[in-house]
Amino acid sequence: MPTIKKYDAIVIGGGHNGLTAAAYLARAGKEVLVLERRYVLGGAAVTEEVFPGFKFSVCSYVVSLLKANIIRELMLPKFGLELLPLESTFTPLENDYLIRTADPDETYREMYRHSPRDAETYTRFGPLMGQIGMAVRPILETIPPNAIRPSFPDLSAMKKLLNHFKTLSDEQFEYLTKLMTMSSADFLDEWFEFEPLKATMAASGIIGTFMGPRSPGSAYVMLHHYMGDIDGSFRAWGFQRGGTGAVSMAIARSAEHFGAKIMTEAPVEKVIVKNGRAVGVALENGDEYKADKVISGLDPKLSFLKMVDETDLPNDFVTDIKNFRIRGSSGKVNLALDVLPEFTCLPGNGPHLRGAISISPDFDYIEKAYDDAKYGNFSEAPYIDIIIPSVLDPEMAPPGKHVMSCFVQYAPYNIKGGWNDQKREDFGDAVINALARYAPNIKEIILHRQVLTPADIESTFGMTEGNIFHGELTLQQLFALRPAVKWANYKTPITNYYQCGSGTHPGGGITGSPGEMAAKKILKDW
Repeated sequence: MPTIKKYDAIVIGGGHNGLTAAAYLARAGKEVLVLERRYVLGGAAVTEEVFPGFKFSVCSYVVSLLKANIIRELMLPKFGLELLPLESTFTPLENDYLIRTADPDETYREMYRHSPRDAETYTRFGPLMGQIGMAVRPILETIPPNAIRPSFPDLSAMKKLLNHFKTLSDEQFEYLTKLMTMSSADFLDEWFEFEPLKATMAASGIIGTFMGPRSPGSAYVMLHHYMGDIDGSFRAWGFQRGGTGAVSMAIARSAEHFGAKIMTEAPVEKVIVKNGRAVGVALENGDEYKADKVISGLDPKLSFLKMVDETDLPNDFVTDIKNFRIRGSSGKVNLALDVLPEFTCLPGNGPHLRGAISISPDFDYIEKAYDDAKYGNFSEAPYIDIIIPSVLDPEMAPPGKHVMSCFVQYAPYNIKGGWNDQKREDFGDAVINALARYAPNIKEIILHRQVLTPADIESTFGMTEGNIFHGELTLQQLFALRPAVKWANYKTPITNYYQCGSGTHPGGGITGSPGEMAAKKILKDW
């Protein structure tokens, strides 16, 4: 006989946003059940021991956007949150290198070596981007209003944002407008001249998107990645001790502390809808659980085109969700290494291995990588964003060994002829070959490798087309339009059915923000 039990709220998906929503609802005294289809929690923010002794942040790999109030309100340090700063960004070049560190004087000298003009400009650029990031934050922390039929609270929120924008200086407003509309390449061309610096900075504008550095809108994605902080240090990136899965586990322990129940290996088949209201969920094994509220942490395509019948939704909403752009463009290569890589331009162990390593020598390199994807192929010479977690946290690998995380653009989900085992291996080879240009010993020191294509990310982690942001961060898919007009406030056309994944405002990254804001909206509705 199927199990029938009633909860105040059921959360579908144990990703970090679903867990955050569950923790906030449980903290408010609600009886909450989280249902995760995999054996492990975290969604894309997960740590797994892929090879004996080698632990990997399999998908997401760095932390910077996790909101300070979430860390505080959910008491995450008490439950295992421990962020280690990434100390530098290192761009290896054929006969040289660029390295930016947390020490402004050291970075200034390094920049001056390449371009005295850029060294001076960089001292102004960072603070301005910080100011613009702070100016945008109130938008990120506002529940998006219904712009078509605003309620009184919606009008109040819009007025508050309008008043906020009136406080911006002319310079801030000018640059914010440019960042919302320009390509990251064009924006950075207005500031800097040293190509590797511009390419490395622009690369954060393509992460998780099907855009190149010269695509309009990529400047906003760059800004999105500028808005994080660690312990109040703006634009700081960090690595969670134990991998990003430890972030998810800290949130899960917080949720359980407040009384939430979490079940793994419990795949949901359907949301049960009666008379236009969500009343519970049915699992693939036939079990049913009833609830006053059902919250989906899945992407919009799964939440509305799989979890419920289209007949329960308005036609215009279904059209919006079908048109929601969610193209997968990223792959991941995780390497188990015998020793550390040796970069020709900067040999030996050092601070350059303790931060991000960016294979981004110039705009043309990244744009050509995008050209390959545009025409249905993976990048033969890809952009790669690398960290070596075991240098920061030796427990990620056996003694003396190392793990390397390679986030790769581009690997289109809709590759010509579809993904298969051979194409996956060819893609992995392309990544290793691109690395070997700068660290020739890489091929000899690989003990194991795991290659994930967008198709693998979709099948393993349940993200449509393997899109890590649950939908592209483009202007037509932000704020009151994410994922659909009139339904950006975490509610859906089905009464008591809510959404809390990265496909909602403010988007992707390990922020916890969609989960937190959805929970606060639900509690307000309650």
